[in-house]
Amino acid sequence: MDNSIHQFRVKDKFLVFDIASNTLLEFDALSYRVLELFRCGHDIDSIIQTMKTEGFTESSEEISDTYQDILTLKSDKVIFTKEVVPSHSLFGNDTIIKAMCLHIAHDCNLRCKYCFAASGHFGGNRTMIDVETGKAAIDFLIEHSKGRQHIEIDFFGGEPLMNMEVVKELVDYAKQQEKQHHKIFKLTLTTNGLLLNEEIRDYLNEQGISLVLSLDGRKEINDKMRHTLDGESCYDVIVPNLKETVKGRNHDNYYLRGTYTSENLDFAADVLHMRDLGFEYISVEPVVAPENLSYALTEEHVDTIRNEYRKLADEYIASKGTNREFSFFHFDVDLENGPCVAKRLSGCGAGHHYVAVTPEGDIYPCHQFVGRQEFLLGNVTEGITQHQLIEQFKNNNVYTKVKCRECWARYMCAGGCHANAYAFNQDLLEPYETTCAITKDRLETALYIKALELAEE
Repeated sequence: MDNSIHQFRVKDKFLVFDIASNTLLEFDALSYRVLELFRCGHDIDSIIQTMKTEGFTESSEEISDTYQDILTLKSDKVIFTKEVVPSHSLFGNDTIIKAMCLHIAHDCNLRCKYCFAASGHFGGNRTMIDVETGKAAIDFLIEHSKGRQHIEIDFFGGEPLMNMEVVKELVDYAKQQEKQHHKIFKLTLTTNGLLLNEEIRDYLNEQGISLVLSLDGRKEINDKMRHTLDGESCYDVIVPNLKETVKGRNHDNYYLRGTYTSENLDFAADVLHMRDLGFEYISVEPVVAPENLSYALTEEHVDTIRNEYRKLADEYIASKGTNREFSFFHFDVDLENGPCVAKRLSGCGAGHHYVAVTPEGDIYPCHQFVGRQEFLLGNVTEGITQHQLIEQFKNNNVYTKVKCRECWARYMCAGGCHANAYAFNQDLLEPYETTCAITKDRLETALYIKALELAEE
């Protein structure tokens, strides 16, 4: 079967997605079936005979006209768009680093069961970055961003607010350096919110620092996975802090980010709970955990998760134009002005466009590789020493990943997470199938929403 398009149904919608061009079309039941048979190599006589056998009541003439319409769509390059495979390296010989995850703290004031960072220390010592190492990291980013003007730093942990004075000094330094080097920094800070007192809130808001705020939803769900050092609830402390922070920035320039596990497969209720708390920009991500852990997501959960995304979509659609409207990160699909070609083919850029830096100044491809010595790229004072690793990450794309080459979602997920592939399959080029299934279901739901929006235009 031709795999340049993807056909799928959501509720009463028959949808067709052209993979190379990002064209999304809604068909009726007749044209949808004709297209299926055409893709399988049937000629018009075979299509008519098959559809009559299947109980379609349309006349042979109607089926033939529909067949001709599909041929016209093909000749007009609306569907079956030819894929253009780059004949050269996606990134050239230069390594241009655009973004850095700067680990301010390898310690945390929460103990979340699912934490990939081993409660904040990433399998090493509990430590904080010092000002000089932080400045060296910023210098490294400026140098290796080369001619690129827009660059990004995410102050990360652990919990970066545990090292707030250093954050302030590094923000000042970044702003000094951007003037000197004609750069424009986008600064983000990821926090669990436990230490977001008035002074810190005001500072972050005044500095225009984007925030990623962690909350898993309903109190009983949040506190089951996320608790204080002594095992107590954190919800009642965190939620007021998050509300005040968002209020202080006019409900803008933030995302509330949660994690769902097998313990809350009804995660739509958690998204709606966060919306009802007054948060407008929300994302929840599937937990990444070994399948032997009680809260892990496995293949047996995929159907339930798909149905939950569909349930969330109903609420998302119904909220539009009301005072309960909210933005859900994974439903926001831009088919016209999406990512550049390189990003569509290779994703986040870990290991060559994006790096993580530890409190010791060690450089890794991303925060999820921190602590894995086989992926240590170098140090901010010495520079990159493992250039072959950089090249390996540059070459991780949907063409080098065998399972991605024929996948309809290849240009939307860009081959998935390298760290997950390595964690589950010990191979950067072997995507984790459960995550693939969840991602494709989520994308189909997002495209369904987009089809409804297009129908209203």
